[in-house]
Amino acid sequence: MKLKLLLAISILFSSTVNLNLATAADEPWVLPELVSFEFSPKEIELTKLNPSVAVTVKASHPIGIKSEKINIYLKNAINPQSFTYQFTALRTQYATQNNLTTATFTGSFTLPTSIASGVWNLSSEPIQGLASVKATGWPESGSFTPTNFRDMPGAENSLLVRVDGNLNYDLQTFVGPAYRSEALATDGKPLTLNVEPPIWKVGEVIDTSKYFQMRAKGVNLEMISKTPQICKSNGSLLTLLTVGECNYRVFTAKTKDYLYKELNLYSTVARARIKPELSIPKIATQTSDGLPKTISREAVYSYGDIVLPKTLTPGVCLPTSTGVTLYSGGICELQYSTEATLSYLASDVYIQKFEVTRNPQSVSFALPAKANISTKNIPLTSTASSGGTVTYSTTSTGICSISGSTLSLLKNGNCVVVATQVGTTTLAPASATSTVIIEGAVPAAKKTITCSKGKSTKKVTGTNPKCPAGYKLKK
Repeated sequence: MKLKLLLAISILFSSTVNLNLATAADEPWVLPELVSFEFSPKEIELTKLNPSVAVTVKASHPIGIKSEKINIYLKNAINPQSFTYQFTALRTQYATQNNLTTATFTGSFTLPTSIASGVWNLSSEPIQGLASVKATGWPESGSFTPTNFRDMPGAENSLLVRVDGNLNYDLQTFVGPAYRSEALATDGKPLTLNVEPPIWKVGEVIDTSKYFQMRAKGVNLEMISKTPQICKSNGSLLTLLTVGECNYRVFTAKTKDYLYKELNLYSTVARARIKPELSIPKIATQTSDGLPKTISREAVYSYGDIVLPKTLTPGVCLPTSTGVTLYSGGICELQYSTEATLSYLASDVYIQKFEVTRNPQSVSFALPAKANISTKNIPLTSTASSGGTVTYSTTSTGICSISGSTLSLLKNGNCVVVATQVGTTTLAPASATSTVIIEGAVPAAKKTITCSKGKSTKKVTGTNPKCPAGYKLKK
C-alpha cells in the first residue's frame, strides 16, 4: 500500500515538474523590469538626529525573480566618482517564493554626519530573473533609478541633503554669453538662444539678459559694471558711455538651493554709430493722361548704397527700381528710410510727395427756389459733364430726406441737397449744391370710420369724420 502511495506521489510530482518546465521553456528570454523605485524622505536635514533614508524597489519578470538582495547606491550628483555610499535592500518574500513574478526589496541607510550637502542620486544594482530550463544563464536587468518627481534641473529624481536649510547645489545656474567673448559659462549642454550680437559702440544700451540662458528656476541673473566711467549698469542694462574697455560681471546670488555663480567679461567700446541723413529729390506734379504710366525718379543713396522707397498710397502709385508707376490721380506718397546696421543707426523717415492731377469735370444741378410741403416729393435731376452717374445727399436732417433720386419734403425749412459725381482715376470728383425752401401747411390727414344702425352700416370719410344721427361708431 505504501509503495502504491509513493508511486502515485512520484508520478504527481513528476507531472507537476514537467508542467512547470514546459511552461518555463515557453517563456521568452526577457530582462526583469522596474515596477517602482521609491524612497523617503525626499529631502534630509543633516542637523537632525540620525537622518536616514528608506528605499523600496519593486521589479517584475514573467517567470520569477532570482535575486534575494540588491545593493542600493547613493552617489553625489556633481562628483559621483569620489563620493559614493552603498547599502543593502533585502527581498521581503521568502527565497522559496522566487517564482513570484513580482519581488519587493527594502532597505534603509543612516547618513553619516560627514556627508556633503547637495544633490544625491539613488540607483540599484542589476536584478536577476529566472530563466527557462534550457537557458545557460540568468536574465539580468540594468541599473534602476527612481522616476522624476521634482522640477529641478539635475535633481528631478534625487535626494536633497541640506545643512541648516542650505542645499549648496553647485549647479551652473546660467550659461552664455551668446556672442563672441574671452570667457564663457557652460555646462556642456547646447546654448539655444538665437539673438543678434550686441553692438559695442558709444551710445548703445545692451540688455545683457538677452544673451544668457538660465539653467535654474527661482534665481535671477544680475550684472554690475566694474568700469562705470566707460559703461554704466542698471539692472540687466549696460549703457555704453565712452570709448574704452568695458569690464562687467554677470552673476546669480547664493540662495537656499544654489551656490553663487559669476562670470567676468570685458568688451571694447568703439566710437558711436552715425545716423544717416537722406537727400530726397522733388518730383513735379504729374497729369493723369495715359494712365497707367511709369515716370523716372532720381536715385537716393546712403553712404554709397541705394535706398529703395515704399509706397504709402498703393492705389495711386507704386515705386519700381528706377521709377514710379502711376495708376490713378491723387497724392502719391513714397517713404524712404534705412535700417540700423553694425556701423550706422537707423535713419529718420523721409516722405516724398507729389500730386497726380485729374481732369476737371462739372455737375449741373438746380432745385426750385420754393416748394409747398403738400407736394410731398420732388424728382431730382442733374447732369455731369463726363456723363458719369450722379448721386444725391442732404444734411438737412428732419426737413427733407433722399431715396435714390427722389427728394421727400418732411417739414418747413431750408432743404440743402448736394449732387456728386465721384470721379475716376483720370477725372476729378465734382459736386453742385442747391437749396429749396419748404413752406405751406401740411394738409390734414383724412380717415374713414364705420358707423352702424341695426343691421345697416355706413362708412364716413373726412379729417374729423362723425357718424350720422341715429348711427353709432362701430368698434
